[in-house]
Amino acid sequence: MKIAFHAPLKPPDHPVPSGDRQMARMLIEALQLAGHEVDIASRLRSFSREASHADFSTLRLQADQEIARLRALWRQGGAPDAWFCYHPYYKSPDLIGPRLSAEFSIPYVTAESSYSSRRSHGAWKLAQDEVAAGARQAAVNICFTQRDREGLESAIPDGRYAMLSPFIDVAPFEKLERRKSGSFRLISVAMMRPGDKMDSFRMLSRALQHLVDLPWTLTVVGDGPASAEVSDAFSFLPAERLDWAGATQPGAIAGILAGADLYVWPGCGEAYGLSYLEAQAAGLPVVAQRTAGVPAVVKDGETGILTPPGDVALLAAAIRRFRDDETLLAECGERARRFVFEERSLPAAAQRLGGIFDHYVRSKP
Repeated sequence: MKIAFHAPLKPPDHPVPSGDRQMARMLIEALQLAGHEVDIASRLRSFSREASHADFSTLRLQADQEIARLRALWRQGGAPDAWFCYHPYYKSPDLIGPRLSAEFSIPYVTAESSYSSRRSHGAWKLAQDEVAAGARQAAVNICFTQRDREGLESAIPDGRYAMLSPFIDVAPFEKLERRKSGSFRLISVAMMRPGDKMDSFRMLSRALQHLVDLPWTLTVVGDGPASAEVSDAFSFLPAERLDWAGATQPGAIAGILAGADLYVWPGCGEAYGLSYLEAQAAGLPVVAQRTAGVPAVVKDGETGILTPPGDVALLAAAIRRFRDDETLLAECGERARRFVFEERSLPAAAQRLGGIFDHYVRSKP
């Protein structure tokens, strides 16, 4: 099938790295591996940081221009066989795909669409209504977590839903050789920005204050506008305990993870977190909270330890447990690597996507 791909939050070729950009790219690769031809139909970003009727009106006008452009293009060269929208939600609704799909009678598909009942009033309601209408129209809404599916189903019980677990390209991890540094090395990979990310950094800092009696070091991979606040949060630690790796190219992550022992990231508000999968692919167990979408990517008690939300002491205790039990560390690391390679790889996702399209999209008249 010829698929028109659109990611209204951030296009796949956007210059700023993020989990959203990475997932968009992975979806395109998975669709191609499943035998489809994928074209980025539009790079229009419909993201709004704050609720604003004026901003939404501006976005509608921009979307109208994109619709006119694509309509002319499709009338001349032929329409695609389906429209695929990645991650429409109240801050970045798809204002293009549903209208063009209806006009050209092609299936509309969403992936990682989400619905929040708290946003069904005020200025956000306009965008939220667009998301709901798109999910209702969709031939299938592909959900990455049970949490997202339940949110959509509660608002749109007559919608069509399928599950696709979050996944990564495991190729960079296939021939990875672990490197022991002598000290017990913790590692976190995250953008440094206000909000949930900063909350996680602060929680990790508080947890590590319970563990200063143990010998360990922490590598932090990432950068961003909150870098000064992150540095302040860990100012209680001597310099020799911290390795600020900064922002890195995606291809370098596997090698950096190979030099660590344990992946630690509280995961406040994480949709799921592809970094958890990358760490496990490198053979690292995970310590995080049992919150938001984290349980969708970490098997509690098998590939890591998930602690109750907000409990700093138990988060610290989980880190201590891995530090004190080399057998547990090794066994969880082996299970983590096997889990990602067998269940969360790009080929596995492509096979699942192919099945979803065969059932929900190809079968449509």
